[in-house]
Amino acid sequence: MSANPLRVSFRTAPEQYRHWRLDTEHSAETGVAYLRLDVAEDGGLVEGYELKMNSYDLGVDIELYDAAQRLRFEHPEVRAVVLTSAKDRNFCAGANIRMLAQSSHPWKVNFCKFTNETRCAIEDASANSGQTWIAALNGTAAGGGYEMALACEEILLIDDNSSAVALPEIPLLGVLPGTGGLTRVTDKRRVRKDRADVFATKSEGVRGTQAVDWKLVDAVFPHRVWDEKVTERAAEAVARSTRPKDARGVALPPLEVEQTEDEIRYRHVHARLDRAQRQVEITVHGPTGDLPETVERVHELGADFWPLAMTRELDDLILWLRTNELELGTWLVRTKGDVAHALAFERLIAEHSRDDWLVNEIRHYFKRTLKRLDLTSRSLIALIEPGSCFAGALLELALACDRQYMLDGLMEDGDEEGEPAQIVLSESNFGAFPMANGLSRLESRFYGDEDYLAKLRQETGRRLLAADALELGLVTDAPDDIDWEDEIRITLEERASLSPDALTGMEANHRFVGPETMESRIYSRLTAWQNWIFVRPNASGPDGALRRYGTGRRAEFDRKRV
Repeated sequence: MSANPLRVSFRTAPEQYRHWRLDTEHSAETGVAYLRLDVAEDGGLVEGYELKMNSYDLGVDIELYDAAQRLRFEHPEVRAVVLTSAKDRNFCAGANIRMLAQSSHPWKVNFCKFTNETRCAIEDASANSGQTWIAALNGTAAGGGYEMALACEEILLIDDNSSAVALPEIPLLGVLPGTGGLTRVTDKRRVRKDRADVFATKSEGVRGTQAVDWKLVDAVFPHRVWDEKVTERAAEAVARSTRPKDARGVALPPLEVEQTEDEIRYRHVHARLDRAQRQVEITVHGPTGDLPETVERVHELGADFWPLAMTRELDDLILWLRTNELELGTWLVRTKGDVAHALAFERLIAEHSRDDWLVNEIRHYFKRTLKRLDLTSRSLIALIEPGSCFAGALLELALACDRQYMLDGLMEDGDEEGEPAQIVLSESNFGAFPMANGLSRLESRFYGDEDYLAKLRQETGRRLLAADALELGLVTDAPDDIDWEDEIRITLEERASLSPDALTGMEANHRFVGPETMESRIYSRLTAWQNWIFVRPNASGPDGALRRYGTGRRAEFDRKRV
C-alpha cells in the first residue's frame, strides 16, 4: 500500500479513545491528571501495520491533541499532567515504522506537521495555562516517543538497567526525528552538540545517570520508589501553578457540521470547495448574538461563546482541508459581519485574558489556530469586500495570508446603500497572537521598521478604507469595482499555473521573516530536511533503510554527499 486514501476526521472524545487513558478521577483533590498511552495494536488508522510496542500513527496523535485540548478547557482544576504509559517497561517506540514505510509522501508530511503542532500545544499549556506537563517514562522512549517526552517541562526516567531514551532514526531508518527531536535536544534541553551527535547516532540510546548527566532527562528513579517520586514531582508542579483550584470546566461538545463533496458548513465558518479551479473559499462569520455583559456569562455560554465556537470550527476545517484536500492549493479567506460587534467581542477577551482562566484559554487557542494557518502549505489570499469584518483579531486572518486584496468602493451592481470595505487595527494586532517566530504578523510584514510600526499604532481604532489601507501597506492591492473581478481572476489563474512545490517553499520562506525561535526552527528544519530526506532513495527507495528495516537486510546507500 503506497497511498493513504482514507478521509481523516480530527474529531474525537475520551469515550471514543482507543489508545489513551485520560484519568482525572482525583484531579479535584490533587490537581493532577494522568494521561496514559495504551496503544491498541490492531487500532491503526489504515490497514497494513500493527501498532506494536506502543508505537503510534496519526490516529494516536489525534487523540493526544484532543486530550490536551480537553485538559485545558474541561479541566481547569488540573495543574499538572503526568504523561506516562499503561504498558509495563515500555513508554513508546515512536512513530510506527511500517506505517511510515507504506505511506505516501504527503501523508508522512502532514503526519509530521500535525504531531509537531500537538507537541507545541503541550508546551504552550505548560507556558501559558499553568498546566505543567511531566513525562514519566516507565520504560524505553525511542524516536517519536522521546520527542513526545521532550515536549514536556520535566522528563523522569525509570532506572531499571534497561529503560533508555533514544533517537534512533538516523542509524536505523536513514531519516531524521520528525517531531523536533534534534532541535529540542540542543535548544531546549541544552545538550552539548557533540553529545547530541553521539546520542542521535546511537540506536540503543542512553539510560540511567548518564541520561541525567547529559541533560536528556531531569531525574532517574528506581522501580521501588518510582510511583512515589512521580507523585512528588507532580505535587511540586501543582504548588507552582497559578491555575484556579475551584474553577468549573467548559464542555467541548461535538462540532455541528454539514458536509458534502463541495461544501463544509459549520455554524460560524463555511467553506466552498471549487475542484475545477483547485481552490477553497473560506468564510468566517463574525459574532451575531449579544455581547456577554459579564465574564460569568462567558462561562455560561461555554463552547457557544462565539470566539471559542468559531475557533474550534476554523481549527477543524484547516486540519480537514490540509489532510484530505491536497489538490485544492489556493485558499481564499473572507469574513462577514459587523466590524463594531467583532471589536466588542475582542475587547472583552483583551479585558479578561489576564484574570480569567477561560478567556485566557480562548485567546491562546485562537493564537494556536492562527499558527496552524501560518504553517499550512497552501496559497492564502484574503479578499476584503463590503460586509467584511477584518478588524482586530479577525484582521489577523488577512495578515496571515500571502496577499490581501481590498475592494475600493462598492460594486456597481451591488447594494449602493451599504458601506465600502474597511479594516480596523486594534492593540491585539501588535503582539497578542505571535507567530512561530515570536513576532506579530505586523512585525513580520514590516520587519525591522519600528518607526513604521509606531505609526501604525497611531491608526489603531480608525476604520481604514481601501485607499488608506493601500497607502499604509496593509493590503497588496485595492482594485475598484471595474477591475475587481478581472484582477482576482488573473491572480488565481496565475497562482494555479505555478509549481506547488516551489510555491510551498516560497511561501514558507516569506511568512517567517526575521529571528528564529526553537519553534520556528523545528518547522523550518522539518520542511528543509525531513521532508526532503523522506523521499530520498537512501530512506524510502526499494533498497533504503526505511524500506529494509526489519527484513534482516542492510540498506544500500548512495554514498555521495550532495
